[in-house]
Amino acid sequence: MQLAGGIAPQFKLIHRFIFMPYSSPNLLLITTDQQRGDCLGCANHPVVETPYIDELASNGSYMPFAYSSVPSCTPARAAIITGMDQWNHGRLTMTGNDALEYPATLPGELAKAGYHTQLVGKAHHAPQRRLYGFHHMVLDESGRRSDPNFISDYHRFFEQNKDGQYGYRDHSIDWNSWMARPSHLPEHLHPTHWTASEGIRFLENRDPSSPFFLWLSFARPHSPYDPPQSYWDMYADRQDIPKPFVGDWAESYGEPKADVNAPRSRRSDCEIRRARVGYYGNITFIDHQIGRLLYEFRQRDPDEFANTLIVFTSDHGDMMGDHHHWRKTYAYEGSARIPFIMSFPRDWNFDRDRQIEAPIELRDIMPTMLDAAGIDIPESVDGRSLLPIVQDPLVDWRKFVQGEHTTCYDHIHGMQYVTDGREKYIWFHHTGDEQFFDLSKDPGECFDLSKDPFKSDRLSFWRGRLAAINEKRGDPRGSGGRLIKQPEGAMSLSPNYIKWKDLAFEKENNRLQEDAVL
Repeated sequence: MQLAGGIAPQFKLIHRFIFMPYSSPNLLLITTDQQRGDCLGCANHPVVETPYIDELASNGSYMPFAYSSVPSCTPARAAIITGMDQWNHGRLTMTGNDALEYPATLPGELAKAGYHTQLVGKAHHAPQRRLYGFHHMVLDESGRRSDPNFISDYHRFFEQNKDGQYGYRDHSIDWNSWMARPSHLPEHLHPTHWTASEGIRFLENRDPSSPFFLWLSFARPHSPYDPPQSYWDMYADRQDIPKPFVGDWAESYGEPKADVNAPRSRRSDCEIRRARVGYYGNITFIDHQIGRLLYEFRQRDPDEFANTLIVFTSDHGDMMGDHHHWRKTYAYEGSARIPFIMSFPRDWNFDRDRQIEAPIELRDIMPTMLDAAGIDIPESVDGRSLLPIVQDPLVDWRKFVQGEHTTCYDHIHGMQYVTDGREKYIWFHHTGDEQFFDLSKDPGECFDLSKDPFKSDRLSFWRGRLAAINEKRGDPRGSGGRLIKQPEGAMSLSPNYIKWKDLAFEKENNRLQEDAVL
């Protein structure tokens, strides 16, 4: 069979023989929640400091054209764990809280191959303790409690270790608010510090006879924008905090709203600046905690550290006031583009400190890690291993990424998008409206070229690409080479979601019947 990325089996074996040692590498996946693709030092952000993440990039590759195809938490994490595109894993928006039985998962395939697998931090699974192939999970689920009996491991730790009569949320900032302030917690009780500490604990207690897969999943810089005081202070007095992008198409958009969680709201310069100070402080705090974990790992076992593939990314971005938008779910760069870095094991014969300008997506993580581990990539995986392209940027690769979100907090903003990192076409499937941006000249998406007669050929080109995808997968939004708007509403779950739900129900029913017989 063809393996992910279109690599024939015989080439795959030669590729591994030439470039990789026989010992299986450890696999460390580090994710943040809601971190913009431009908020890295190595991405030349004018303010944000990420020295440890930048060091990872210097030991591998930085991928500036990385995107989240469904830029919100649950569908993005489904792409990571299954390697599927959104039509195949089933979630086309932030919905669906059923137990699912996917044909294959990243931790499941690694566990079957002898890896010790662990998740630390935010999982956003349903049910919340469902393992999906992990041997164990230690969770920080923020305020989510899909089961009234669920208590996250972080909250249990917090209640056992706080030194006064205060609560985790006593700073009053909500989970999706544009408000910001320093955390009221001691630094060691902040969830970012706890996540790194639990990652270090796993590295100390893991099975030493097996390679490991650790998903270290930070719940910040997602709001609340509440870094410890010292990290707030790093940015509070900076005079160069960048102002948001506001496009010519957005000047009359976004009225001030008396809603602290408003996804679209025109805020004051002061409010936007405070939000960015808190957001940037959270990012640098995470970066320093990543550095802490890497230091402890290197000191404890330098050879194991040297044999570890590290991938750093985020599930989606944060608009941070761009075009009077907040939070995520949008096709715009602040929401859909994500940071993506790979740091290679010491003995891999790869070029380092390179920027690879190819359109990639979260679904590529699973095949990349399986490829690195020498494990066959399941046929259900739609992503492609990134290892060939980081060796040779001229290798045949996908031309673009297609993404969507059926609703973006309301009906009329539901969209699909296609981009190669240089141009972007956005189609609002409920209204038929469209936007087109030349990202190479306008990375802030301030100038909508969809009405420019000189761009009509490019619009037709991208429109046709999106229509072909919809038609091929059986989506009513595409037919006869044309995009078909959905004024009554587009589907939020594909038929595949129902299939995985039914499989999970059938498996659980069979288990209950077997238990009854026993």
